This record gives sequence, structure tokens and C-alpha cells, in this order.
Amino acid sequence: MGAMKAKLDSYLRTLIKNKGSDLHVKSGGIPRVRISGALRKIGKDTLDARDLEAMVKEISTDEQFKKLQVEKSLDMSYLLGDEARFRANVFYQMNGLSIVMRIIPVKIPNFEEMGLPKVLAKFADVARGMVLVTGVTGSGKSTTLAAIIDKINRTYPKHIITLEDPIEFVHPDKKCLINQRSIGQDSNSFADALPAALREDPDIILVGEMRDVETIELALHAAGTGHLVFSTLHTLDAKETIDRIVGTFPEEEQNRIRQSLSSVLEGTITQRLVPTVDGGRVAAVEVMVKTPRISELIANSEDAEIPDAIAEGRDIYGSQTFDQHLYDLVKSGRVKEEVAMEFATSPSDLKLLLEGIGGGGASSGGEEDGEVELDAYDFKDDSDD
Repeated sequence: MGAMKAKLDSYLRTLIKNKGSDLHVKSGGIPRVRISGALRKIGKDTLDARDLEAMVKEISTDEQFKKLQVEKSLDMSYLLGDEARFRANVFYQMNGLSIVMRIIPVKIPNFEEMGLPKVLAKFADVARGMVLVTGVTGSGKSTTLAAIIDKINRTYPKHIITLEDPIEFVHPDKKCLINQRSIGQDSNSFADALPAALREDPDIILVGEMRDVETIELALHAAGTGHLVFSTLHTLDAKETIDRIVGTFPEEEQNRIRQSLSSVLEGTITQRLVPTVDGGRVAAVEVMVKTPRISELIANSEDAEIPDAIAEGRDIYGSQTFDQHLYDLVKSGRVKEEVAMEFATSPSDLKLLLEGIGGGGASSGGEEDGEVELDAYDFKDDSDD
């Protein structure tokens, strides 16, 4: 094992021991880990450009390193022995290379363990169409998708093909036959892999991300021809998801895409990670479930009315807005009222909901910004600079 790989592994073990989510290693900077949403420094030593280049060479193949030099960024997976799996992005910045690594749990959590609404499990029972999981980077989209795929895998004898860049959660065959393809390694692009997948007798196709017009078009076609398609987008709610997909196409194509979406879109799941009173984070989730009313709104370009339709469908269909879920989180004492207001789609509407709670906040246990004790490294707060 190279010296820089050993150093990287020590950082990753520090991340795991402190239940963090991401490791940041930058040329000219002190390594940092993200714990409960906050970045913390590891020790006081900086790594220079030569250190990072050596580190990347030790954890990548010659082909990957050449690709990095040409494209200036690289997505890859990294295994820490049998301990953990990581999704890594390596990229150039003004001082040299940087690495960001996100931990991928070996065990796929279920909906209860993740604290997700029970209605999400129903998306595993959908026979055909499209289900989208959206949210900003780091909001837990991949984990939610993995939980849905795992439930299908434990329930139905189907063929699932996943197209990912890179592969994150590894799904062993249970009741399902699952083929996982890594873009760049097992196929050249999503645009190449998706048409091929349609010739491989799939029941379900997971597209890691709908990045361009061609991929979106192919995914809609797959969903419209009897397949179940899961994918992700970096959008903030159901309304923006519809607008983003439609707006990706030329104006003369947009009505056709709207009609297709209104027909095949079975639901959207959008997540925001919200700080909890105990110093952790919980996913606040908007869930849009397909109803005749939702389909009509999409087809008729009445997207502004979608949030109201979601809210009104809660009791019958299990749908919910962010503000409805934030209300529940405050009422249960998991999230402070002032924090919920920061993450609300409409703070004024949430305030009206919360008026019946009598404050709705909960006192925090422990110090919010305290130091974390480590076996190998100490964190260094930014205030020490």
C-alpha cells in the first residue's frame, strides 16, 4: 500500500468512526469531514499538490488517471477493504487536485430506519411508468432509491437494470435478477446504455441521473412502453421538476413532453436534509403521487397549482408537501420551529400550521458546535484560524 493511500484510508476511518458523510481532501488545504451537515478539519497538516497527485495515482487505474488529465474531473468508486464503499469525485482546482468522497453504506437501510414516509414503499409496487427522486446534492436521493430497489428485490421476481455513474449501492440478487452497469466502465454513456437496456428484457430500469435531452427522451419512451423507470434530478420540488424536464426541450416539443409526463409520471419524491434537535439530520420529504388531478395540471401547464393538489391529496393518496412534513417534524419534537421555518417552502403557511402547536419547538440536547473526540485525529474549528 502506498503512503498516500494509507493516509487517505486513515481519513476515511476517521469519517466512519464519527458517523460523517463526506471527506474533502484539497491540495493546499487541511482535510475536512462533514458531520451532521457541518465541515470539520482533521488535524492541522496541509497536503500539497504532489501529495494529492500521488494519492490519486495510488487509488486510480492508469486509464482513470489519463481520463482525469483530459477531462479535468473523474467519478469513481473506492473500497476501504471490507469496511465501506465510497463514491469519489476527483477534480482540478487552482492549487492542484481535490478529492471529495461520500460514504455509501454497505447495508441498504429500509424506510423505517431512514425515517421516510410509509407512502414511499408504495412506489415499489408500481408496475410501469416513471418515478423521480429529486433534491440538491447530498440530500439522500441515492439512498432512497436504493431502499425502493431493495424492497422490489425482496418482493417481486423481476429483471432490474441499473445505469449509474458510478455504481453506489450494490444489490445482490434476491427475488430479482439485477444487472448493474457503470457508465464509463461498462458503457460509454447514459445515451448509449439506455437504448441497449431496452433490448435486454428489463422490467425496471434505474437511470442514475437524467442529464440531457436525449436521456430524458429515452427514459420517457421506456416508461411509456411498459417499463418502470426510476431516476434522479437536482430539483427543489415537484413543480420545479416538471418545469425542468419540459424546459429542457425546444419550445415546439414542450407540449408533447407535457402530455407524455402527464401519462407516465407516477410520482416524485423530493428531499431536504434538516438539522434535528439532537445534532443529527432528518429528511423532510415532499411526495407527489399521481392522481387524475395531478395529471391534468401537468398536461394543461398549470404547474403552479401542483403544491395545492399535493397538500389536498394527503389523506386519500398519502402525498405531502414539505411544509406538511415539517409540521409533523416540529410537532414530534424532532426539529425546532425556527429551523423548520428556514427550510419551509412557504414560511408564512407553515407558521399558520404551527400556531396550533403552541411554539412546537424542542430544546436541544447537548452542545451544537462542540468538538468531536477522535482516536487518530482531532478536528480543528474554523474559528481557530
